Amino acid sequence: MVKAKLPFVLVSCPFLQAFIYFWGMKYWLVKSEPFKYSWDQFVKDGLTFWDGVRNYAARNNLREMRVGDKVLYYHSNEGLEIVGIAEVVKEAYQDPTSEEDTWVVVDLKPVMPLPKPVTLADIKQDQSLNGIQLVRLSRLSVSAVTPEEYAIILKKGGL
Repeated sequence: MVKAKLPFVLVSCPFLQAFIYFWGMKYWLVKSEPFKYSWDQFVKDGLTFWDGVRNYAARNNLREMRVGDKVLYYHSNEGLEIVGIAEVVKEAYQDPTSEEDTWVVVDLKPVMPLPKPVTLADIKQDQSLNGIQLVRLSRLSVSAVTPEEYAIILKKGGL
């Protein structure tokens, strides 16, 4: 087991990891195509609602997000890299771009860019990240990230 240092918490045992994951802050990853909504545009806007999710698994992940949860921001299709960290500032509510009550959004704000973007190739080469949903469920636009995976990505990203 890889020991990963998280902000304020050293996660060194599976029980503690499970406690943090299920009862504490959770970690997520959202994908955006840079030509549609880039990290730079997100930073410029300062706040956005994450809309357009039309996959039930991704929608369920949005519903699970809580205020304060951290979110990795991934550029898909071009770049193929995690470029920043965002935070959930408002929990799931009706997607204003849809008339169906099935779909939800959350509000996100940018926290900081990663000093060094973490590429998909880097993630695939790291055995400790072989279970990350970004790779296993590659078409999912909103995915869960374990505390250990989050810490590894932050380290790879220069934090």
